[in-house]
Amino acid sequence: MSTIPMPRAGGQGLYSPSMRRRVIAGTTIGNALEFFDFTVFSFLMLVIGPLFFPEASSYGQLLLTTATFGVGFLMRPVGGMLIGSYADRHGRRAAMALTLWLMGAGCALIAAAPTYVQMGVVGPVMMVLARLIQGFAAGGEVGVSTTLLVEHAPASKRGFYSSWQFGSQCLGVMLGALVVTLLTAALNPEQMQAWGWRLPFVIGILTVPVGAYIRRNLEETLAPVATGLGHEAGRAGTGPQPLRRVFVEHKVVVLKGILLVIGGMVSAQIISFYMPAYANRELGMPATSTLSASVVVGAIGFLTAPFIGMLADRVGRKRVIFWSRAATVGVLLPSFHWLVSAPSTGRLMLVIAVLGLLLALQTTPVITMLPELFPKAVRATGMSVVYGVGISVFGGFAQFFLTWLLHVTGSPMAPAWYLMATVAISTVALFWIRDRTGQDIDSQEA
Repeated sequence: MSTIPMPRAGGQGLYSPSMRRRVIAGTTIGNALEFFDFTVFSFLMLVIGPLFFPEASSYGQLLLTTATFGVGFLMRPVGGMLIGSYADRHGRRAAMALTLWLMGAGCALIAAAPTYVQMGVVGPVMMVLARLIQGFAAGGEVGVSTTLLVEHAPASKRGFYSSWQFGSQCLGVMLGALVVTLLTAALNPEQMQAWGWRLPFVIGILTVPVGAYIRRNLEETLAPVATGLGHEAGRAGTGPQPLRRVFVEHKVVVLKGILLVIGGMVSAQIISFYMPAYANRELGMPATSTLSASVVVGAIGFLTAPFIGMLADRVGRKRVIFWSRAATVGVLLPSFHWLVSAPSTGRLMLVIAVLGLLLALQTTPVITMLPELFPKAVRATGMSVVYGVGISVFGGFAQFFLTWLLHVTGSPMAPAWYLMATVAISTVALFWIRDRTGQDIDSQEA
């Protein structure tokens, strides 16, 4: 009886070098487009706030806008669970196509949303709905795309392959910040408020067909059902529901994974997205300078992630994560104090560059470790649940918490203290997680 060939453990056997390069390129481009769509909202908060919450104070506008940004993260665990489960039953490629179209739908809603003056609360409601849709899509995207990269990779290069997930996120952030920076420089404030802020979301809509075309040609790693195959691992649509298996059989691993990702998620939200608003509002720096800092963060992450992935493959994930987080905790207070004492574009860029490099060093190997924690049959689901819950509870509302903390304490050092605490607590998880660098993750239950 004929059977369908199964991919060998560690991504070896069926995948040629050219096929693997296509997967890296296709995943990177598609993921970057999605993160452009998801994160560009953050760089426009100071423009969007007065348009959609005009009756609130300036502090209230920022608080409400950061909350609107944060609600997108509420749907990440839901999207991770449902889309991850779909990917473990029907294939990674189909799930990745779904997330792309959902992200585009969210962009369309934001681009078309009327302001408060035009239609009252209709505009804010559309904004929240759009962010929920985008959060649902992003929650599934990261787990599924990382799983695809890991499953195509040789065991000795999983860190390098999965590094492109984080690198592509940084590319999307860089492009989003760059587009908003150019618009801010080219348009006057009246033009930005009238129509300029909508342009990045229109660009996001237009990129969806490009990403969908690229992903349509990616090779699937989840083998189809075949009569006569004697095991279920890695077979589409077989066995118990992946979501149920994750919470019943791997609940302890899920808790460890969530604790592990907290530090990186909060770091990413503060360093990549909050710093422009913080430098502009709290330190009085010009918007173009602060947005340029986000471009720097994105560029550093995109350019260094592959090399960090190779380093993690060579010396181990845990070692890179631990020392980069220790360095992060060590430099935060001096960096913020130095910046706050004499704010300038040069100081902001240097602080952002250092923190951006440390962010890449801690996040790249974490993204590799998460799918290595789970067996193939539930890998996309497990990865998506861990990532979605971690970023939803702690990362998504980091900007909201910091806006409140700055208002309550009056201390410009609040972001540094908050970030130090979350990174330190998150690092504790490393002591209870097995480092599977270079090991076969498909021959036995992870």
